[in-house]
Amino acid sequence: MYINPYGADPVTLAADLANRRPRTARELVDRCREAGVTIDRSATDADLGELLAFLDDWLVVVDTTDPRERATALNALLADHSGPPRLTDHDGHWHVHYRADDVSFARVLTAMFSVGTALHLTSRGIDRLARCAADDCDAVFADTTRNGRKAYCSTRCTNRCAVRRHRARG
Repeated sequence: MYINPYGADPVTLAADLANRRPRTARELVDRCREAGVTIDRSATDADLGELLAFLDDWLVVVDTTDPRERATALNALLADHSGPPRLTDHDGHWHVHYRADDVSFARVLTAMFSVGTALHLTSRGIDRLARCAADDCDAVFADTTRNGRKAYCSTRCTNRCAVRRHRARG
């Protein structure tokens, strides 16, 4: 599977990692591989620590609902974790990177998540990253729906809240 390194796929992966934090570098690599990320370098405990700290900062973007403040928070992540766009053919195919080639595994991910989030929010809408609307759930999700009205992280939360609303009326 090919993951678009700077589109909705990395935002969805960032949300998944923020919701269920990896406990080891191996788990991080496995989950990234399962999501379709090409793994071309080793990951260390330091990479895991750097990624977990990044996710804390990324959640500031998620939890900031004012569009200008959200943009400011995301611009800070972009400044700290990505570089100017440049063409590369390191894998035999021309494509764009927003980072140097010789960075750590964590820096590959943080650049991908920062730029991917920026592209997601500018192409789909600045409000298309949120926490679940269910009272008993605080999971993060990237809204990739066509109509942009997703309010819950999963079908389970959607159904559970619908049943509660139905019972409250009855």
